[in-house]
Amino acid sequence: MKYDTSWVSHPGGRTVNEDTCGYRLAPTGGCWVVADGLGGHRGGPKASSLAVETILEYLALSSENPLNILHATLENTQKAIIAGQQANPDIYAMRTTIILLVIQDDQARWAHLGDSRLYVFHKNRVIFQTKDHSVPQVMVSAGDIRPEDIRGHEDRNRLLRCLGSPDDFRPVIPDKTYAVQPGDSFLLCTDGFWEYVLENEMEELLSHANSAREWLQKMEELLLSRAPENHDNYTAVGIRAIDIQPVGQGVAAL
Repeated sequence: MKYDTSWVSHPGGRTVNEDTCGYRLAPTGGCWVVADGLGGHRGGPKASSLAVETILEYLALSSENPLNILHATLENTQKAIIAGQQANPDIYAMRTTIILLVIQDDQARWAHLGDSRLYVFHKNRVIFQTKDHSVPQVMVSAGDIRPEDIRGHEDRNRLLRCLGSPDDFRPVIPDKTYAVQPGDSFLLCTDGFWEYVLENEMEELLSHANSAREWLQKMEELLLSRAPENHDNYTAVGIRAIDIQPVGQGVAAL
């Protein structure tokens, strides 16, 4: 299979985009990364771009199966961000969420920290989504609020884990790989994106899209029709498993 990929990253209603996304495609699969920087206009963009670049470089240089080194990849990235904090006091507070997807020989595995999400679609339906490392997600797990209440919760931006935090480096990585089927799709996105696009709408728009690019365009149109003028940065990467040639590689930050 080949992996049709498209991305969008925009500052939204802010002056600075603290999000970064990047990907690399290979004959045997690829890797895709989305990061949402924290720590202000200087620290946020630096943290997210450093995370994406470090991850892609680490995986590109490794001779090991990428499915087996996700923890080591994020551990190496954590060290790079900590080193960046120590080297520049002006960005000592930089942090970033991260969502990383790797596919090798049509087997997929992912890892994440924070509230940037991965969605897995089979037959145009969500069959898996990551759980946020946030206060509202803990409240959902405790039965205090419903999953749909996370989007509008007053504590939605209170994260419990992220890259760059020296106190709690615990990325979530599934034990088993997922066998990708023709027609499966993946969405990696920051909270500025999923805040305005509901899961059933992701499914509906996917079912009427002929490409990853068209799918993202339709979701972005919906987002912009709802978001207030001062809305957050938003970034998303869409991937569809189909029999086409891969469309290059890229790293994006606006």
